[in-house]
Amino acid sequence: MGLNEKHDSLNFPATHYVYIEKVGPFQDTAPKAWQELLPLKEMIAEKNEITGAFAMYKVDEQIYRAGFSIAAPPEGVLPGATKYTHFEGGPYIRFVLIGSYMQLPKACGRVFEIVKKEALETSDNWYLENYCNDPHTTAEDQLRTEILVPTKRIA
Repeated sequence: MGLNEKHDSLNFPATHYVYIEKVGPFQDTAPKAWQELLPLKEMIAEKNEITGAFAMYKVDEQIYRAGFSIAAPPEGVLPGATKYTHFEGGPYIRFVLIGSYMQLPKACGRVFEIVKKEALETSDNWYLENYCNDPHTTAEDQLRTEILVPTKRIA
């Protein structure tokens, strides 16, 4: 697994976010959310500048959001079941995974173990998976994903 277990901190910026939300076990809801969202990407991009892709989730509540960051509040009616929110961002602990998205469940499990073992301070903000490059133009073994754990302050 290509998880770098050394972590650093960052302040994730406030972001305009268009997403599909699913509730339930992530192994079921995450793939469904992306399968529903990805076919809508071109329609979203017709009126909005997509600046990135990331997932937001609340572990205890089992809420999963697959979405795109956009440059400004959305123009026009959003397609399908997509919704919009202005995410305030905030301080995060960052772990980096290099490799296939198929490694994410195992990598996230390991991140949660590290957070617990090192007694890292967390907050009740959203957990994030920030997909740093495009899987259509990047080799699978070179995909970079930031696994971001919400914290109360940057260390």
